[in-house]
Amino acid sequence: MTTSVKEAVQQRYGKAALSVMEKSKAEGSGCCSSTCCSETDPITGELYDAAQIATIPDEAIQASLGCGNPTALAELKPGETVLDLGSGGGIDVLLSARRVGPTGKAYGLDMTDEMLRLAEENKRKSGLTNVEFLRGEIENIPLPDNSVDVIISNCVINLSADKDRVLKEAFRVLKPGGRFAVSDVVTRGEIPAEVRKSILLWVGCIAGALDEKEYVAKLKNAGFAEASIEPTRVYKVEDAREFLNEKGIDVDRIAPLVEDRFFSGFIRATKA
Repeated sequence: MTTSVKEAVQQRYGKAALSVMEKSKAEGSGCCSSTCCSETDPITGELYDAAQIATIPDEAIQASLGCGNPTALAELKPGETVLDLGSGGGIDVLLSARRVGPTGKAYGLDMTDEMLRLAEENKRKSGLTNVEFLRGEIENIPLPDNSVDVIISNCVINLSADKDRVLKEAFRVLKPGGRFAVSDVVTRGEIPAEVRKSILLWVGCIAGALDEKEYVAKLKNAGFAEASIEPTRVYKVEDAREFLNEKGIDVDRIAPLVEDRFFSGFIRATKA
């Protein structure tokens, strides 16, 4: 991750974590900030069902800035070791830890100190003992080769300026037969550069998202097999109207160039 991108990501996610921690100190506080997940947000809203939410500290839910729910799609099994790349406040790590059970292990990797502090507090509140949060960057995973059964991630790989490195590191730490099962923002087809940049800023992708064909090609280049992308939530240009108008972009003019071309996808691959 380049220095400028890294600093931008750390600033955004550090601010989000601090916002949640400050609100948790106030009596009756709730998630009412754009840095928190929202039930009506077309990107982060309504990703987790009521049963999942009931098992997780409120602060972990409020700090979620993801675009999907990899834990619902990853088919985690008891006893497996899971690694969440860019784990933030820990929501997907805690959900994974419950899925793999006491004989399994869930790691969370994050580079933002504020998020790690929040994640540790959420771990304490959850009472889970099979969870460990690591400080580091997803381009340099601090785990041994062949040590993880499943890698998950939630709208984080798109933030990296060196996605090839991320995918190679993911391949390295996965055990033979291990699974790559992440949610991420993906694009489809040719999109004008200015429009692409503005939409990705709206989504929150600082470094930009990969085209679906390029994503699959990079997975294969890293050594993965059976790479595929399943759209889970398609973003509508109408949802971004206010944001784009503020950027001086004519939404009606660009709609045909954007509609159905930005989406959250579930990306699967295996290490043969």
